[in-house]
Amino acid sequence: MKTKQELLNLYNADLEDLLNESKKYLKEEVEFCSIINARSGKCSQNCKYCAQSSHYNTNIETYPLMDVETIVKAGLDSINNGADRVAIVTSGKTPDESDFDTMLEMIRALNSKGIKSCASIGILNEEQAKKLAEAGLVRFHHNINTCRSYHPQICTTHTYDDRINTVRLVKKYGMELCCGVIIGMGETVEQRVEMAVELAEINPDSIPVNILTPIKNTPFESYGNKIDEENVLRTLAIFKIACPNASIRLAGGKKARLSEKTIMKAFKYCADSAIVGNYLTTTGFTPQEDARLVREAGRKLSGAE
Repeated sequence: MKTKQELLNLYNADLEDLLNESKKYLKEEVEFCSIINARSGKCSQNCKYCAQSSHYNTNIETYPLMDVETIVKAGLDSINNGADRVAIVTSGKTPDESDFDTMLEMIRALNSKGIKSCASIGILNEEQAKKLAEAGLVRFHHNINTCRSYHPQICTTHTYDDRINTVRLVKKYGMELCCGVIIGMGETVEQRVEMAVELAEINPDSIPVNILTPIKNTPFESYGNKIDEENVLRTLAIFKIACPNASIRLAGGKKARLSEKTIMKAFKYCADSAIVGNYLTTTGFTPQEDARLVREAGRKLSGAE
């Protein structure tokens, strides 16, 4: 595993040299996944970037947990549009006890349709992790969001260690782990490298990299200039070098913050997966647009003939 100093030196190297180094570790094919926003808003946590936090008046649509039939239909639509797996995503710090059995039913229903199930439902306790594994959940998604040193600047209603504990439980019960970050939240270059080191220690299967899309009435509403496109590419490349076995997944903010030229560079040199379609409270490219960018970057889609 590379040291923080080695990664920092690479981050600050000539961009073409950095990208060519990253390209050595790319997977053969680009995988697509899709998310279903199964419960929206009214979250008790004060994450400064998030439109779904009840601490900020962002006027987003809020609704309770969807029913199983709706989730299965959305999952099948996603697969038909080129996704390789589908994630159930819910707002809130942790799964509500009243909703958890329904979430387990959703997972079983997706699996029964041959869909690779994924869930992003918050901070877990041991019993919840065990039940998810028993229900056949293939992959659990839980971001660290930022590095340990910057986490107190992002959220004060839960800790970095709360997130790490969930990550450990996911691995303990044998589920695949999707664990990533949001960049452009005011962190330094050194802290982006810290994220890479911490992710390497966690060793997830997939690392979604979100670029902050500033939301009006959140504390980060004016943070649209905290990272530029070159530094997004540098960060993606460093993550790929630090975590060569993980899929580096272009996620939220892709359409809002990056040009098509930069997205194609990312697919060509340092990203081997993407979230397609719309995200939680922002919109993305259509799956067809994402597929076009992948092909124009000279890459092959997973499952494509």
